[in-house]
Amino acid sequence: MDAYRGFVMFLMAAEILHYGRISEALPDSSFWRFMDHHQSHVEWFGCTLHDLIQPSFSFLVGVALPYSIASRQAKEEPFGVMFAQTLRRSLILILLGIFLRSVGREQTNFTFEDTLTQIGLGYPFLFLLGFRPTRTVWIALGVILVGYWLAFVLYPLPGPGFSYEAVGVPADWPYHKTGIAGHFNKNSNLAWAFDTWFLNLFPRAKTFLYNGGGYATLSFIPTLGTMVLGLQAGRWLRAGLPYTELLKRFLIAGVIGLASGWLLTITGISPSIKRIWTPGWVLFSGGWCFLLLSVFYYLIDVRQWRGWAFPLVVIGMNSIAIYCLVHLIDHFIIDTFKTHLGQNVFEQFGPYAPLVSGGAALLVFWLILYWMYKKKLFIRV
Repeated sequence: MDAYRGFVMFLMAAEILHYGRISEALPDSSFWRFMDHHQSHVEWFGCTLHDLIQPSFSFLVGVALPYSIASRQAKEEPFGVMFAQTLRRSLILILLGIFLRSVGREQTNFTFEDTLTQIGLGYPFLFLLGFRPTRTVWIALGVILVGYWLAFVLYPLPGPGFSYEAVGVPADWPYHKTGIAGHFNKNSNLAWAFDTWFLNLFPRAKTFLYNGGGYATLSFIPTLGTMVLGLQAGRWLRAGLPYTELLKRFLIAGVIGLASGWLLTITGISPSIKRIWTPGWVLFSGGWCFLLLSVFYYLIDVRQWRGWAFPLVVIGMNSIAIYCLVHLIDHFIIDTFKTHLGQNVFEQFGPYAPLVSGGAALLVFWLILYWMYKKKLFIRV
């Protein structure tokens, strides 16, 4: 789990490498176009490697829960105490997410669509499901996915006078759909409508009209579905199954998730859209999460190839720390290099300057985490 989590957090931190800038400087390079594509989010439909960061992080929260519950039960902690700590953890995650999104702004930025806040909103429900039998967990997943889908489909499509430009979407945007899929169009769906009411309950400089990326608060509901998939994976890991059986379950779950998500997309029933976390996306991205977990499990636990993963483990064991470092001091580190080594220190690398400056910042991040690892300083929420 720590290696997989470290891999995911590395992908997040590696945004600082700015492959897109290199691709722009080297327009004839298919390699850098490919790298840029997978370091970017798709505009609406589809999936890149970068799009799998948030689902993987959410999935791993679910994987870790059975271990956390078992550890606390071994200490004979009362359920009430455990649940109170869960609510505290959720509140911290929500507030931390809001704080990080507010850095550099004139006032608190009350939005709830980022990774930490989405996990925080759904975590108490995940915790309660952690005490329920497997059958109940699968039923809960079905209720989450079907209920969320039905709520979107029942929300009426915009009328002929609706101005897409007023909500940040060009009228001729190529991702507009009709029929059932039209209920999941950007900034004209149920989640957008909810946020135009909910987010305006909080103090803000101007009225909230839309999220430029189409992200939404209500995505925490299907994100809970992603965490539920992780919960089941964690239960399988703790069950003491032979590794062949465990790998088989992971692979089957992965294939079923990918296939069902793909079918829901091509039929238009529930397009796979990460930005509003559609049921199709829960299944498709969940399939990838199972497959990635199976790879890390096979290499590290079955084959015992551990040495290569140590740098990732250092990151994964302090995931909250790296998340905060990336959001708070990434530019500070690069500016510090320029202050002491010269403002043009990275320019000598030409089109690869973002790669070198970003790589230097990543190295500093990792050295900080390594120092924390050696000192056994692990930030837990």
